[in-house]
Amino acid sequence: MQYFAGIDIGSTSIKIALIDAEKNLKSSSVCPTGSLFHKNTLAAFEELLEQENMQREDISYIFSTGYGRKLFKEADESISEITANAIGAREVGVKAGKVKTIINIGGQDVKVISLDEDGHVKNFVMNDKCAAGTGRFLEMTARNLEVEVDELGTYHQRSTAVPLTINSTCTVFAESEIIGLLANDKGKSEIIAGIHYSIAKRVARLTRRCGTIDDVVLFDGGPALNSGLVTAIENELMRKVLVPEKPEITTAYGAALIALDTHLYCEDEVINA
Repeated sequence: MQYFAGIDIGSTSIKIALIDAEKNLKSSSVCPTGSLFHKNTLAAFEELLEQENMQREDISYIFSTGYGRKLFKEADESISEITANAIGAREVGVKAGKVKTIINIGGQDVKVISLDEDGHVKNFVMNDKCAAGTGRFLEMTARNLEVEVDELGTYHQRSTAVPLTINSTCTVFAESEIIGLLANDKGKSEIIAGIHYSIAKRVARLTRRCGTIDDVVLFDGGPALNSGLVTAIENELMRKVLVPEKPEITTAYGAALIALDTHLYCEDEVINA
């Protein structure tokens, strides 16, 4: 059996996907990137192989993607995260219909990708350099409210009050605003709901800038695991969004699919030479 790897080296986390020749996900992992991009990526890859009782020689082809893709020299090739995300999203969303819009929230950026009828990238937009609306923003929120990041969705769903309006678009000022709301005895649930809707409004603006919103809208990236944020985005877009089973590895999975296709193409070239 041949296996293929996609490694998404983001600014905050490393995501790895291993697939077989039938495009089935064999294994995956997510770990912090840290400051040593290459060292940590190599360690994460070797640890995943060890867990699967595999050797590097068992992997026929590796594609790296993401912010640190050029730093992982062990990869056979690299590709942009826009392309990898599009291909991964198209594949994981196939049962729901044609994915035409992808919302990806990462550790330090927000991307919206528009696909054409054939699933190719038609357009994409990104937020500016400010971390507001990203995974880092959610981590800041959780830290100031003294809750875990994975509890934010639960707190949102518990809220019975109108979500508070968070006016600041800067992470630093939003942090001060949250502290002020706590000082005024505002509840954690309504603050968290307000944060989610603040992010959702930014996402909705980016989505409309990217093009017409039609067919399937897929939401991936680690923050897609946050049910409260999903609810807020659905309400702002006024439509359901599809969240994959493992939204944090969609881009890595896409890179693995590209590795598979590239390997098959190279084999065909050799046979037909």
